Amino acid sequence: MATTEKSGFSRRALLGAFAATTLFAAPTFSNAAGFLRGAGDIRRIRMFSGRTGERIDMVYWIDGKYIKDAVKEVNHFMRDWRNDQVKDIDLRTIDIMAASHNLLDVNEPYMMLSGYRSPKTNAMLRSRSRGVAKNSLHMRGQAADLRLSSRSVSQMAKAAQACRAGGVGKYNRSNFVHMDCGVVRSWNG
Repeated sequence: MATTEKSGFSRRALLGAFAATTLFAAPTFSNAAGFLRGAGDIRRIRMFSGRTGERIDMVYWIDGKYIKDAVKEVNHFMRDWRNDQVKDIDLRTIDIMAASHNLLDVNEPYMMLSGYRSPKTNAMLRSRSRGVAKNSLHMRGQAADLRLSSRSVSQMAKAAQACRAGGVGKYNRSNFVHMDCGVVRSWNG
């Protein structure tokens, strides 16, 4: 559930109630190949941002269909918090994050360190760190930097790599994992 709530009964509230009752019945693994292996018939994303204080816990996909309003909220949540710019997050990235989370078998939400980055933000970060790519997939809405306190960087990276769907960067010193929907590859940062 997003931090901004409206009074009354919304479609999101109904979907949340539906998800709460069906989530436990959903299979952990679907029959789909590749990175969807861990996503299940219901795909749920749980994250919080230490920068904005916002939390999101929602089902964004049910029985083969993305829920437009839920995806819109994910896009807003993963915005560039420095300037409030929103970009559509590549659905493959959201799926990789959800499948990895499911494979880790945790209830703890991801702490999102970075989702979408505007070119201006990316340039600023690049001037401060050589670990920031000039043409970062964050600027395309195709990457996220995530942390879990209950799992190690290595455990998170192994789950993301098991998806075989994009790039996985292990940043042990900074305690986070980069996940993206680009070319399948892995690295240590």
